[in-house]
Amino acid sequence: MGNSGLRCLRFSSESSIFQISISHLSTISFKTHLQNGQLVDRKEQFASLCSKGYIKEALDSFLAVIWKEPNLFSHLLQACILKKSIPLGKQLHSLIITSGGSSDKFISNHLLNLYSKFGDLNTAVALFDRMPRRNIMSCNIMINAYLQNGDFESAKRLFEEMSERNVATWNAMVTGLTQLEMNEEALSLFSEMNKLGFMPDEYTLGSVFRGCAHLGASYPGGQVHAFVVKCGFEFYLVVGSSLAHMYMKTRSLQDGEKIINSMPIHNVVAWNTLIAGKAQNGYAEEVLNLYCMMKMAGFRPDKITFVSVISSCSELATLGQGKQIHTEAIKAGASSVVAVISSLVSMYSRCGCLEDSIKAFSECEERDVVLLSSMIAAYGFHGLGDEAIKLFHQMQQQNLQANEVTFLSLLYACSHSGLKDKGLEFFKLMVDMYGLKPRLEHYTCMVDLLGRSGCLEEAVAMIRSMPVRADAIIWKTLLSACKTHKNTEMARTIAEEVLRIDPQDSASYVLLSNIHAAAKSWQDVSELRKAMRDRNVKKEPGISWVELKNQVHQFCMGDKSHPMSGEIDLYLEELTSEMKFRGYVPDTASVLHDMDNEEKEYNLAQHSEKLAIAFALMTTQEGVPIRVMKNLRVCSDCHVAIKYISEIKNREIIVRDTSRFHHFKNGTCSCGDYW
Repeated sequence: MGNSGLRCLRFSSESSIFQISISHLSTISFKTHLQNGQLVDRKEQFASLCSKGYIKEALDSFLAVIWKEPNLFSHLLQACILKKSIPLGKQLHSLIITSGGSSDKFISNHLLNLYSKFGDLNTAVALFDRMPRRNIMSCNIMINAYLQNGDFESAKRLFEEMSERNVATWNAMVTGLTQLEMNEEALSLFSEMNKLGFMPDEYTLGSVFRGCAHLGASYPGGQVHAFVVKCGFEFYLVVGSSLAHMYMKTRSLQDGEKIINSMPIHNVVAWNTLIAGKAQNGYAEEVLNLYCMMKMAGFRPDKITFVSVISSCSELATLGQGKQIHTEAIKAGASSVVAVISSLVSMYSRCGCLEDSIKAFSECEERDVVLLSSMIAAYGFHGLGDEAIKLFHQMQQQNLQANEVTFLSLLYACSHSGLKDKGLEFFKLMVDMYGLKPRLEHYTCMVDLLGRSGCLEEAVAMIRSMPVRADAIIWKTLLSACKTHKNTEMARTIAEEVLRIDPQDSASYVLLSNIHAAAKSWQDVSELRKAMRDRNVKKEPGISWVELKNQVHQFCMGDKSHPMSGEIDLYLEELTSEMKFRGYVPDTASVLHDMDNEEKEYNLAQHSEKLAIAFALMTTQEGVPIRVMKNLRVCSDCHVAIKYISEIKNREIIVRDTSRFHHFKNGTCSCGDYW
């Protein structure tokens, strides 16, 4: 190397390019005279620079130290990992070879770790195969590399070939298996590890609890919990947060809360665990309260926090709070995260602001399957089936692999847009081309699709032929179709199926009562009401709510507790008169009681969505869209009435019921009277 001229290695950094003369390096050790104490100090300074990612500065200032102590290359390699610079790491690899450091087992392991961390499995395997001397650490790094790349078989083979293993080996395997969602295998290996006397670390225990959470397995999780208490790990933040997550995921919310509250200190992870647990268990209002408490305690929300909190705004349909939290996500730098954008798309959609959903979606440059599925679902909720299909075709063109959720959203969109043939085509595509196994939810969408199209017999045949057991929801879906198509005989049979599964299901009694009332079979209606009383079945009351200046106003039929109740009744009387003048005829056939027409009309006028709309018209400026949420489906009379109101008041009225969104404008509805 010496007399053939200068050889130079070029190193690129983010800010500059610098050169090191190899012939110069060969003479440095002769020109440098450092005392032992000075060398130790310089090593520490060098390590400090590397830990901060200052690779160029470290090399410029400490070449002599590196040449004297080749093991210091390990700090440079760690700095490359920190800076996420694979080109710089490869150039350092060249320098290590030139300096003769590649034969050092310690440096070789660090090189192996670098390629493993960057996901360059081929280079890592080649390096591992050429290593003259390997140790347990070498094998552990390779096991991690295989598992990170999803190559379980190679990791397992290397694990079984090892004549000696340490705690890190077992931890790598257990953690890797949970990351690959091979949770049962991970629990089995953890049990074997424990029997052989190897002590897991806090990260392995965290992985085990996450595995239990995904399996919904609270019993083995409880056993591991006992082990954690015995070993004194319960106050470790990682362990405590993962343990709480496991309990909350397995519906033991109180146990999860106890774990979090017993932790001596909290961090953002602990807060996120508690907030996510509340969100997943349906406590949306408590999520928003915890979010405020988290900020008051001095913790800054991160992307995980925002996903849970925005999802809760979606559940509550609180547009004002959702917009406020969106602003906070922008300030926190989390608004460009795909998972957060997916939550925003869903939130704006479920609050009736489809335009804002489209805006959030279109501004995102990096789109994944979750985000695209969220947008397909948003189009479906608002009855835009063609748009949902168009987006699915874009996914196919971009070679993004649709999953079960994507197809569920797509089938829902077809069902609520009357696209029967397309729905059948996508169901077949899902099974035949994508190899996905339909879940009960997919079959429910298909039954809804067939039922709405009047293919009641085909829907029954699908339920009977399903490989999964039918639940009350799928039978109720068909029962609703029987009501739409006035098939009383089939409705009786279907209602029996529902009540056999769930004798306390009030919705089935109500649907069947509706069918009999429409046919004026008051004796049958009376018998059903008596059966409900005898079985102590309570009908779920219709509730509608509207948000005004960040305050939610709730309305229930016949409830006079609202401060403006009297004014609302008078306003509705005047509005109903004008509607009748324009041709509105109250659909008294939908009233489930045998009473005179005047009483029936008053009964219809008191439906919760009408009360909410009247209040909103009275308290908002002209031209401002009205958004109403309802816990039950909109009845046929209210649907007709709201079309008249939108035309009379020249207002866009958006109503979300349990089935879909209805956009009323200029006397028409976006659903095309198909809901």
